[in-house]
Amino acid sequence: MKKIYSSIFLLAFTLSAQAQYSPQQPFTGTIGTTLAESTPGHTVFNKKAPAGSPNVVWILIDDAGFGATTAFGGLVETPNIEKIANNGLRFTNFHTTAICSPTRSALLTGRNHHSAHVGLLTPAVVDFPGYDTHIPFEKATVAEILRENGYNTFALGKWHLTPVAENGYAGPFNRWPTGRGFDHFYGFQPGATDQWHPELWEDQTKLDIEPNTKHLNTLLADQSIQYIANQKSSDAEKPFFLYLAPGATHSPHQVSKEWIDQYKGKFDAGWDQYREVVFERQKKQGIIPADAKLPERNPGVRPWKELTEKEKKAYAHYMEVYAAFYSFTDYEIGRIVNYLEQIDQLDNTLLVLVLGDNGASPGGGESGTINPEINRMEEGEAKIDAILKAGPIIGTDQSNTDYPIAWAAAANTPFRYWKGDANTEGGTRNPMIISYPKVIKERGIRNQYGHVIDVLPTTVELIKGFVPETIQGYKQAPVEGTSLAYSVGNAKAPSQHTVQYYEIAGSRSIYKDGWKASIHHDMWEQSIDRGSKADTTGKSIDFSKDVWELYNLNEDFNERINLAAKYPEKLKELQALFDEEAKKYNVYPLKDFTAANMPVGRTVYGKRTTITLFPGVEHLVGVNNPLYDGRSFSVTAEVELSTGKEEGVLFAVGGEKSGISLFLKEGKVQFAHKANGQISSLVSTSSLPTGKVSFKFDYTLTGPVEGSTTVGTEILYVNGTKVAERNIPKGQATISSGNRVDGTDVGRDQRSAVSDQYVVPFNFTGKLKKVTIQYTK
Repeated sequence: MKKIYSSIFLLAFTLSAQAQYSPQQPFTGTIGTTLAESTPGHTVFNKKAPAGSPNVVWILIDDAGFGATTAFGGLVETPNIEKIANNGLRFTNFHTTAICSPTRSALLTGRNHHSAHVGLLTPAVVDFPGYDTHIPFEKATVAEILRENGYNTFALGKWHLTPVAENGYAGPFNRWPTGRGFDHFYGFQPGATDQWHPELWEDQTKLDIEPNTKHLNTLLADQSIQYIANQKSSDAEKPFFLYLAPGATHSPHQVSKEWIDQYKGKFDAGWDQYREVVFERQKKQGIIPADAKLPERNPGVRPWKELTEKEKKAYAHYMEVYAAFYSFTDYEIGRIVNYLEQIDQLDNTLLVLVLGDNGASPGGGESGTINPEINRMEEGEAKIDAILKAGPIIGTDQSNTDYPIAWAAAANTPFRYWKGDANTEGGTRNPMIISYPKVIKERGIRNQYGHVIDVLPTTVELIKGFVPETIQGYKQAPVEGTSLAYSVGNAKAPSQHTVQYYEIAGSRSIYKDGWKASIHHDMWEQSIDRGSKADTTGKSIDFSKDVWELYNLNEDFNERINLAAKYPEKLKELQALFDEEAKKYNVYPLKDFTAANMPVGRTVYGKRTTITLFPGVEHLVGVNNPLYDGRSFSVTAEVELSTGKEEGVLFAVGGEKSGISLFLKEGKVQFAHKANGQISSLVSTSSLPTGKVSFKFDYTLTGPVEGSTTVGTEILYVNGTKVAERNIPKGQATISSGNRVDGTDVGRDQRSAVSDQYVVPFNFTGKLKKVTIQYTK
């Protein structure tokens, strides 16, 4: 009975976060002493959408360059996206913020990303209005707005907007999707997840889908169709809003072999030819000006003809995998659209596709990424040989693949640079498609200037909706975007969005009426997105050394000719405008990743030095998984033993290739450390005591010392007495597993065994009180 009451309470709590605002209404009837003497009222308790209101579907692709998809001249086959584009309008002058979380905050709120308090990625939080990552409730999301318009609302896929410290089981949940207007959420919180073994949540419940054989794209499409089918079967006339944000095409690039094989040999000509071919295709499609010129290669991109044959083979395969990943994503998008057509809903559905939350990502570096072992290798022939040998696993769950930066540059054709560069069109210009067959009869291309903050007001205008003055008691700040609906029926209409600032980690620019002033500030030097160690001491790079550039996009749309020296007054005018906009929208103080004051990594534990875990806790992965690599720490397990013969795992992390495990077996306490598949062990020599017992191991990193072959020590204790010790050899300090399924377990080892001395889950048979992780540095 208690369990039933608990479930009812949880359901009520969850629904309260999702409910449409419904205050008590005045009674309009008359009340007598009997029903015969009374007249019922006609109270409308929940606002309903007007009859015939359209469904709304937004789809946001991740990390996709302007020149990737065939719908915009690229060579990655996306027939379903093309079909939607052919049945609607292609917007070629549309922009994002240049990186993940900021673009999503701007898209969903219709406000600039600093204005929405998400000036950088959510792990880069610092307590200033532009960077605290707490989107104000006074700046409602599109889901909150459409819910008040009588819509059901569903979010699927990548969220990446909840403050990192609030991503855990303790919440608070008011900035989860279900707290920001969505009736249901099915997806993942962090910036990326494994496509074969995703970290999935439904509403506020962590899902365990293992052993899983379905790709994340398929899971998202299945659930999208399920949400639509359930909603329409319950109320066929009620419209819905579905926001789909797949993990594709963010790394890891993972997809089945059957899709990869379709691209075998198709990129053997290399990235230089890709750029040239796509550039000409874009001209023929009218995507870019007929007299446009292709920019020079980005710095750091080698000419394809200078590569060895081995390098060409290795690098071409990366692009085959990426293209397959994007094509498969298109296929699953097609399943959703086809379902809408099957149930006669497509004609009355407003579809908005934004093909990238930023430009293509340079995260793969010069030679791409596959797994930690290969990634750590020095550039050279040995690394290329390793990449070629690993070819069969690229795209599988054994890989964490990202393509080389040269392919990112190619995918961004016709622009320079890439993700994170808020100063360039290559970082910020992404294709957008709008289709609404019942209403939008026009077809073709629209070149009006647009920004991601424009999607919300465009949607509201096209569906004839409204933005309430107050939502859930919060007086709403003005929407900052400009509706693009004016351009739907008039391809030649002048742009109405005439001023727009950009800033990400110090790279910044300002646009006004076709002119653009910009500054490049190298965020990738310190980027947490590339996995490097950011300096959190607060010592920021000197922004005063950044150099302004000036471009006339009306004549030079892809920023080939810097006019700063020729038009100093125009540059000065735009610099002043940037300062004005920056102050208006919370951009200051400027910060890059060196001054981020970030939580340690991307976990809910932030900078805590002590983490306490209790028996029964779910398998901890992703943001709920403590960090271990590169840190000194101890793990203490407090137990009660009645016989001294109890067995089982007390604590384990990792497992498949790397990890650590503290366990009891055969009357001994044992510790196993697996690094790159090799297992080292510590075993006590004395029998286990009974009663209350404390088992502890210390993991102390001293770092590499000249002349030494070790990097630290591991010591095992029982009730404070040292029982075993070893030095950690160089190359064996890795703890975290390369497999994203293997996280942290307490009282068992649920996934892959760390030690060969037991079979999972090897549940502990004694009484485990708690496990404490204590960081020492």
